[in-house]
Amino acid sequence: MASPHERALTSFLVEQQGYLYRMAFSYLKNSDDALDAVQTTACKALEHCGDLRNPAAVRTWVTRILIRVCTDMLAQRQKLIFLPDEELDPGSYEDPPLPDGTLAQKVEALPVNTRTVIKLRFYGDMTLKDISAVTGWNLNTVKSRLYAGLKALKVSMEGVEDP
Repeated sequence: MASPHERALTSFLVEQQGYLYRMAFSYLKNSDDALDAVQTTACKALEHCGDLRNPAAVRTWVTRILIRVCTDMLAQRQKLIFLPDEELDPGSYEDPPLPDGTLAQKVEALPVNTRTVIKLRFYGDMTLKDISAVTGWNLNTVKSRLYAGLKALKVSMEGVEDP
């Protein structure tokens, strides 16, 4: 018989797979990698289900695992050697780059810690308290990074800074 922790985790993984995919895609910018990240996250979460202390905090716990998986995948990308375009299989597909000037592109241009807060807050619809729990940062640090990120986005979208 499944424990309350296993039931909460399984329910979350099934109900929130769209949320997990969107969050992974916001980091990885590739559909296949995002799907791999969600699958790896689910496996790791199920393997370590006993580490979940509070079933009510399953969203925070799984999101923390997902972010680690995504950052690990990004680090692995840095180690890969990419082939020139002429050597690629013509049937392969990469997601197109973001158009210049879009909000998504401007979010990607933010410093990594600021970008993480913006993504968790607006892509993941998390509260500041949850973001603090996921990242391990102080709540005031999360607030200041969110404020700085929003201000930077406003300036870059408008092209001028308020007096």
